[in-house]
Amino acid sequence: MGWGKEPPSPREMAIALLARREYSRAELATRLQAKQIPADDIALCLDELADRGWQSDARFAASFIRTRVLRGQGWRRIENDLRQRGVDGEIIRAAHNDVVEQEAIDWFELARDVLVRRFDSPGQTPKERARRERFLLGRGFDYEQIRYALSCL
Repeated sequence: MGWGKEPPSPREMAIALLARREYSRAELATRLQAKQIPADDIALCLDELADRGWQSDARFAASFIRTRVLRGQGWRRIENDLRQRGVDGEIIRAAHNDVVEQEAIDWFELARDVLVRRFDSPGQTPKERARRERFLLGRGFDYEQIRYALSCL
C-alpha cells in the first residue's frame, strides 16, 4: 500500500494499526521504533492517542482477556502474555476484575470445558493423567483448577 510522496507520520502509522485491532502502548512503541521513528516523536504521538482515547492499555487488556478466555486460556497465561506486551500490573488486575465480573468467568469451569473438549477421560495411567495436567498447565490454569477439571471427567 503506497502512502504517496510523503512518508506517513507516526500518528498516521499508529492510527492505521489501531484501526485493525487494539494495541498496548508498548506494542505501538515497538512498531513505531521498527520504522526508525525517534523516541521523542513516539512518546508525543502515543500521549496524544491516549489523551484522545484512541489508545488505552485498560481497553486493550480487557479485550485481550476476553479473546483469550474464548480461546480457552487460563489466567496465568493471559496475565503473563499481557505483561510481555508491556501492560502495567495494576491495569491488568483492574481489567481482570472487570472482565471476570462482567462476563461471569469461572476459571474452574473454563479449565473443565477446555479439558472436556480435548480429552474424554481423566486418563487411566499416571502418564495419561500427567499429559492432561501438562496440557492445562500450558493453557495457563493453576493446579487447583486442573484438579477440579480432572475430577469432572
